[in-house]
Amino acid sequence: SPVLFRQVRPGLHGKPFEMIKFRTMKDAVDEQGNPLPDSERLTPFGQMLRSTSLDEMPELWNVIKGDMSIVGPRPLLMEYLPLYSPEQAKRHDVRPGMTGHAQVNGRNAIGWEEKFKLDTWYVENQSIWLDFKIMFKTVHKVLAKDD
Repeated sequence: SPVLFRQVRPGLHGKPFEMIKFRTMKDAVDEQGNPLPDSERLTPFGQMLRSTSLDEMPELWNVIKGDMSIVGPRPLLMEYLPLYSPEQAKRHDVRPGMTGHAQVNGRNAIGWEEKFKLDTWYVENQSIWLDFKIMFKTVHKVLAKDD
């Protein structure tokens, strides 16, 4: 498979863009053609990339192109767009980010409702100082391999 993985995600105001990341999983499927669970498709090299967050580095291209910001709500899948409540949809009032308020305040250790609350809080309170704080916390969490 190609080293880079591309996937359409919702950007500012839900406008689709093609996000780019390093590929961390094999395209393995079962007998019916369904993808195997993530745990069975994740490669050892992919695990290392994810644990260090290096799989996100190609997204810098999306930042340069203007599709993403360094800080903002992480872009989810396009198929989730119609499922957001009006409050949750506020996450699309800003460009999606490589890191965000939810990532430095729980990431995978918190549920979706809490992530959406943190994303909405970020949208309503964003500032350059908050972005610097989130970037600093991101570096700390990556180096400490926290969350």
